[in-house]
Amino acid sequence: MNEDENPQRDSQAKPQAQAQAHPETTPTDPDAPTPSKDAGWAGASPTQVMRTVAVALLSAAVVLGALFLLWQVRTFVGWFLIALFLAAVLNPAVNWLQRRHRLIKRPLAIGLTYLALLVALLLVVGIFVPVLVDQINGFVKFVTTAANAPEGPTQYVKGLAKDTGLGGLFQRFSDQLDELRKHLGGLLQNLLSSSGQIAVSVAGMIAALATVLTLTFFLLLGSERYVNAGVGLFPERHQPLVRRLFSRSAGAVSGYITGNLAISVICGVTTFVVLLLLGMPYAAPLALLVAVLDLIPLVGATLGGALLVVVGLFVEPWKAVVLLVYIVVYQQAEGSVLQPIVYSKAVQLNGLVILIALLVGGQLLGIPGALLAIPVAEIIRIVITELLAYRRTAREANEPAVATSAPPTKAE
Repeated sequence: MNEDENPQRDSQAKPQAQAQAHPETTPTDPDAPTPSKDAGWAGASPTQVMRTVAVALLSAAVVLGALFLLWQVRTFVGWFLIALFLAAVLNPAVNWLQRRHRLIKRPLAIGLTYLALLVALLLVVGIFVPVLVDQINGFVKFVTTAANAPEGPTQYVKGLAKDTGLGGLFQRFSDQLDELRKHLGGLLQNLLSSSGQIAVSVAGMIAALATVLTLTFFLLLGSERYVNAGVGLFPERHQPLVRRLFSRSAGAVSGYITGNLAISVICGVTTFVVLLLLGMPYAAPLALLVAVLDLIPLVGATLGGALLVVVGLFVEPWKAVVLLVYIVVYQQAEGSVLQPIVYSKAVQLNGLVILIALLVGGQLLGIPGALLAIPVAEIIRIVITELLAYRRTAREANEPAVATSAPPTKAE
């Protein structure tokens, strides 16, 4: 009996086990809606929808508030950006002074660098001021003589025009000259009445310069500490990448601005020698003005060359032709030889990107924006290329690991 009961018991246990392994599914209504994983907002509860909308609105409010705050302090943001670029440019000089003379502490090295900049600025002012004073004295003397002339200022100027062969031109534009005199009188009155506003503007410029120099001083003083603090904000596995980005960006800014200054100095010295050989008046101020204009990328050298040609036409026409030939030859040499040598390690941008960067920078910050546009564009290029290279390296490093971790398949 026991042997007969055991097979029956086993036969009853097998259907029960199969029933537990494969439970019966109750038939469902074919018209009943089935839940979908991609239901989206339709499948979310009202609480989740409200929470998501609240988070989105709060995020938008925070972003708008941050943009509004930046717009309110945009002047200080511009000063801080200029100070950052100045710190990147002056940092190699400060480090060189510290390495060359170990007894010089960093604050003293920064002070010596500032002193060198002040001497260079005084040199520039010393070149321009005598010419400006000479021209102002000549203008004042001319106005005084014309005002005290017995026949009156208008007849005096008319007589000078006849003596120089410009009598017909003066007669043709006499009405326009009268209107110009009235406009100049009104302009002079407005200038005298707004002298207080001019003084306020000058004081604001001095305050801005002092603020930028102070910010630059503190950025130079704690440059390593600030860099380490910025790198420490990122995860440890990303810190080498961030440090490399900081280093390459600072090198690009310093290299570009230093190279631009070197090219402008070469342009100024060469122009000064040419002007001296031609016997042009005011050779030093003209050469310095051309060097300053050459700091503006793409169009600066052309503007300086046009200025030289115009001045040459007023001196002697053949000198204008010689200056035109010199400008064309120098621009070719600068674009084909000097710029590739100087910018080869600092900037790797094509002409279209440079033009777009100049237009955007000039629209945002004027002349300072145009001068800083190319370094900013180069920094953006460095960040993009470094991030792409980092992701490519990480992907290539993960692919062998995934391939080795896959279990081997057994052949049947």
